Amino acid sequence: MKPETELNKEVTIFLDSLNHPLRKEIEALRNLILSSNNLLQENIKWNGPNYSWCDQDRITMRIQPPKQIQVIFHRGAKKLQQPQNRLINDETNFLNWKENDRAVVSFKSFDEIENSKNILQKVVSDWLNASML
Repeated sequence: MKPETELNKEVTIFLDSLNHPLRKEIEALRNLILSSNNLLQENIKWNGPNYSWCDQDRITMRIQPPKQIQVIFHRGAKKLQQPQNRLINDETNFLNWKENDRAVVSFKSFDEIENSKNILQKVVSDWLNASML
């Protein structure tokens, strides 16, 4: 994983201001997502941590309401023509698909994140590769 010093300081300051009850979980997800691809850039969009690759938004955390953290996999804010099939192969049914190019996974505890870290990193990597085609 990337060391904490590589986390975006503006995102950390934003999160510090929230006093979020799932902060430990948010930090675990930040590190997992960023460690999945060294070209990811972290910023704040839609009031949560957002991850872009080649200046294209691809993954966003929904952190409100503070009962759970959702990691949203997408192809940016603009609606694009839907692919015929789901963007990636999700044999484990880890993702909750909203459309063929948008999926969500929700976490309510640190243990859920820890137990899913390998698959989450694979999904991040697969998503980035597939969504940039």
